[in-house]
Amino acid sequence: MTIAERARDFWDRISPRERRLVVIAAISTPLILAIWLGLAINDGLVAKEARNAKMRKALVVLADLEARGPAQPSDDVVATMGTEPLSLDTYLTNAAQKAGFQLRGTTPRNPVTRNGFVTNSVSCQVTDLTIDQFRRFLQEVETGSRVVAITRLEIRRDRRDKEKLDATLEVSTYSKVPPPKGSGEASPEKGG
Repeated sequence: MTIAERARDFWDRISPRERRLVVIAAISTPLILAIWLGLAINDGLVAKEARNAKMRKALVVLADLEARGPAQPSDDVVATMGTEPLSLDTYLTNAAQKAGFQLRGTTPRNPVTRNGFVTNSVSCQVTDLTIDQFRRFLQEVETGSRVVAITRLEIRRDRRDKEKLDATLEVSTYSKVPPPKGSGEASPEKGG
């Protein structure tokens, strides 16, 4: 018996009322599936459109930033840098006092001249500092002047007291090489 014969037998066996229900089910099932599929597609399209709108907004912002050009620094460290180096002994002593301890001393290094800049460095050791004191000291050294930087740092935990730190650090300051005394400064005076 084929499928067509079985369907015809089923149709002949059922009552007219059941035949109407089968016809309604045969028509409504594809309609319900089509409506459900349409709503699912619509939800997906709405979500995709929201993502696309967000991306369009981001692209507009990026295009605006690109049109403005690269960000220019508001103040140039090299332009404001002087020819006299900063006194690192005083600078570090003041930073230590703000952090709440006394700096015992510093060891100066020989100045290094390279590419038109002079680097003056000192090394120092700090002992028995709490983490908060050391953090405040480092923050004060790094943010107190834009021409001062910590160029080497070694930190050790104190063996006697685990809450304390010992550290060895090297701090450098930068300045421009002063112009030669005979050439740059004398010319304007002769003209006047």
